[in-house]
Amino acid sequence: MLRFVTGNDGKVREARAALDDDVTQFTYDYPEIQSPDLGAIAAHGAREAYREVGAPVMVEDSGLFVDAFAGFPGPYSAYVEDTLGIERVWRLTEPEDDHAAAFRSVIAYCDGSGFASAPAVRDGEPPVAIFEGRVEGTIVAPRGDGGFGYDPIFEYDDRTFAEMDPEEKNEHSHRGRAIDAFVEWYDGQGEA
Repeated sequence: MLRFVTGNDGKVREARAALDDDVTQFTYDYPEIQSPDLGAIAAHGAREAYREVGAPVMVEDSGLFVDAFAGFPGPYSAYVEDTLGIERVWRLTEPEDDHAAAFRSVIAYCDGSGFASAPAVRDGEPPVAIFEGRVEGTIVAPRGDGGFGYDPIFEYDDRTFAEMDPEEKNEHSHRGRAIDAFVEWYDGQGEA
């Protein structure tokens, strides 16, 4: 059983769509490092969670990177959403000429095994495998009732993620792409 370390039910639903019943939600409150690097944040979380449970874990960190704001809020997206809300984020981008943005997701997996690790392992640390997903889009006025987080203001292919059904969103989303990369690697581990 793979433990997805998150308090976000939406993330777990998206992971279960690709991994079926092999995923269980595990809520573990560890100190998150502050870094502009999603991979470093997720790797730290995976190592901390693995030390706690001693079983395979995955941690996902993601962010909305707005071009007009030099990538902000990026790894601080959850804090900005909680503090300002998505409507205010959209309003901040509205006067800008450039509404381009990217959703980025990084999944970190740790099971204590000796697979090739990224980022590099320091002495005494368990290895972590990193998987990334990215999707380019545009910030728009909120539309749609589905999804969660920034989905209503992130437009991809003329529709927001909140206007897509869950299967379609997972096919195109940053997290869906990261999960697909993870699943391909994870399924191949049994063959190695």
